[in-house]
Order: sequence, then structure tokens, then C-alpha cells
Amino acid sequence: MLAGKRILLIIGGGIAAYKSLDLIRRLRERGAAVTPVLTRAGAEFVTPLSVSALAGEKVFTDLFDLTDEAEMGHIQLSRSADLVVVAPATADLMAKMAHGHANDLASTLLMATDTQVLIAPAMNVRMWEHPATRRNLAQLLADGIRVVGPNAGDMACGEYGPGRLSEPLEIVAAIETALGQGSLTGKRILVTSGPTHEPIDPVRYIANRSSGAQGTAIAHALAALGAHVIFVTGPADVPPPQGVQVVRIETAQQMLQAVEAALPADAAVFAAAVADWRVASSSGSKIKKDAGRLPVLEFAENPDILATVSQRKADRPGLVVGFAAETDDVIANATAKRARKGCDWIVANDVSPATGIMGGTENAVHLITAHGREDWPRMSKQDVAARLATRIAQALG
Repeated sequence: MLAGKRILLIIGGGIAAYKSLDLIRRLRERGAAVTPVLTRAGAEFVTPLSVSALAGEKVFTDLFDLTDEAEMGHIQLSRSADLVVVAPATADLMAKMAHGHANDLASTLLMATDTQVLIAPAMNVRMWEHPATRRNLAQLLADGIRVVGPNAGDMACGEYGPGRLSEPLEIVAAIETALGQGSLTGKRILVTSGPTHEPIDPVRYIANRSSGAQGTAIAHALAALGAHVIFVTGPADVPPPQGVQVVRIETAQQMLQAVEAALPADAAVFAAAVADWRVASSSGSKIKKDAGRLPVLEFAENPDILATVSQRKADRPGLVVGFAAETDDVIANATAKRARKGCDWIVANDVSPATGIMGGTENAVHLITAHGREDWPRMSKQDVAARLATRIAQALG
């Protein structure tokens, strides 16, 4: 996705500037060229020499460099990139962007560019929550500026809260999403998400611990790339994303009906944690507690939605992606599942209680295809979704 792309990286001042060095390395690993711009404050935290060594290019620092400005170098810099990234984006830089100031090289570049801009804010939690910063952020979003982060956590100043710079791989995923914008325009993609609730009686049901967060993030990432997304969701803990066609269901049988009604599609991503079994004959009234006697529940197997769609003939999606939530032998079980179900890809993860993945905010997955497997690092579910959406866009051409 990033091979041959040129990123103009503006490094603001703040302790988080040290992460920009790893960001440069990650971008170059993926084939991107990085042109670095170091603010005066940024140079107090990382040196021009270290930035230049990692980028393999000259570091730009001064608006009034006569050699570079002989041909209006700041204009050329601002427009030769595929994407302008500000990381870290300090409160001061955000304020300059929001109000149109251009009194140094970084702010002048941001004013002169006609390229899309992505910022990764980083600052003290009180600065991030200050009304002025909130107003500036709202203005930047209204202006079409993309934003990744900030994350919550411990800060160098000893406080805790939102304001930490996103991790380099999170920023890379956001860059990939920004550069892939529109790559799925005209594509129709089906996404299932959340748990299913299989009724025992009118007040009880069988379910699992899925929050629906990963499926929701995938639907959002696909829509961000221009896809028309049909989002079939069970009773999830998180709201569905904006800009998608939402179909709400409760049971596995209802999900299968909704999925079949949504076909044909260019691709289908089955991220829902569908209950394997249901009560064969659920009670129409509440089952009363009877001292000394336990109710007997007879189970029936739910439809296998992934296998059903994977094995369709006339209207099988061109790419079918399943999920495998495992607690042991993750790779072996997921590889066998891909072959058994007949899908193209399996996204496998370890949902053992110790991982905190089921119902959590992060995920660590393995993408298993006919060509082998890719082991992705642990990252936020939003970043997993962005990377998967990018891969789907590549696969669909």
C-alpha cells in the first residue's frame, strides 16, 4: 500500500517526538519515502542528524533557507507529497492549523499544501481537554483533516489520561487508510458483527462475550475506503458505525436470512461470534424455578453461515473472510477451519481469558490464506480493521 508513496512528516515539539523516529523506520520498511520537517521545538527532543539518518533524506527546518527558497521550496515540499503527516501534533500546531497561521516552515507548509493531511495529536491531558483545543479539533475535522489518536495512558508529566501519541504502527495504519481512500468505491461488502442471542425463554438467552467492537471497526474502515457496507449486527455493546447500511438481528437463523438477502456482494467479512447452538424449543413463557428440579434444555445446531456462503455457487462473493476465535492451537485450528469452511481467508486470534481480547480494545491476529499466514502485531481493533480493509482493497483490485 505504501510502496512508492511519499510522506511529508512534520515533527512537532514534545517528548512524544521520539516516537517519530520509529514511525520513519516503519514507513520506510513498507516502501514509503519520508521527507522530514523538524520544528524548532521538535529539535529540542530529537536531533536533525538522527531524523535524517533514519529517513535517508535531508531534514528541513528553516523557512528562510535561501538555497531551498530560491525556487519556492516550501511550496514544492507541500505539494510533492502523497500525504502530509504531523506527528506529534502539539496543541500549538493544531491552533496554528485551525486559525491559518503561517509563521514558520511547518505552519507555512500546512497552509500551502493541497494534499490531504493527517495529524497525530500528543499533549498533556489538561491541554487536550481544554476548551480551546476542543474547538480547534472541531475546526480541523470540519476542514477535512484526518486525526489518529491520541491514546490514554501514563504521561511523562506524571498524569494519566488521553493525550499520548498513537503508537507508530497505529499511525502507519491510519496512513494506509488515508492513502487508500476511495479504493473500494463501487464495491458492495457484507460485514457481520457482534454476538447472537439464542432464546431459552422470553427473559433468558444463550450468548457469548463478543462486544462487536472488531466487526464494527471493520465496517467503518471499509466504508472509509468508499465501499457500500451492509452491516448485519447482533446485539453488540458498541453502536454501529455511521455511513453503513445496518441490519439488526438477534439469532443465528435471523443472521443467515439477512446475509442471504444482502447477496450478491463483492466481498463478505464474517466477524460475528455466532452461537454454535440454540435451544431446540424455546419456551414461550418464563421457565419457573422449581425447587429440587432442574430444567432440561435440548440443543440444536445453528446454521453455519460462513460455510453456507463460502460454498454457494451462483452468488458467492469474490472474497470470503472468516474469523476464528481460538483458545488453543490457534494456527492449526484456524488453518483447518479455512479448509473445512471453504472461505478464502481466515483471521485468527487467541481469545484465552489471559489475552483480554474478547471484549477488549486490542487484538493480535494471524491472517491465513491459501498462500500461507501473516502474523500481525498486537494493536488496536481499529488498526486491525484498517489493515484488513487495505488488504481487501488490494485483493479486489
